[in-house]
Amino acid sequence: MSFSIPHLLVFLAVVVLIFGTKKLRNLGSDLGSALKGFKKAMNDDEVENDNKLDK
Repeated sequence: MSFSIPHLLVFLAVVVLIFGTKKLRNLGSDLGSALKGFKKAMNDDEVENDNKLDK
């Protein structure tokens, strides 16, 4: 079963009606912050491992 664009638009409209745009915006910014922190931690870990290998 595949979803077409009208199905996705109806689903999006229902989600916006249930949660509201402010809550969805906050959820998006929280998710973005979490991903940014995860990437930073991964890069910090790679730099730390590179420093250990150089010694």
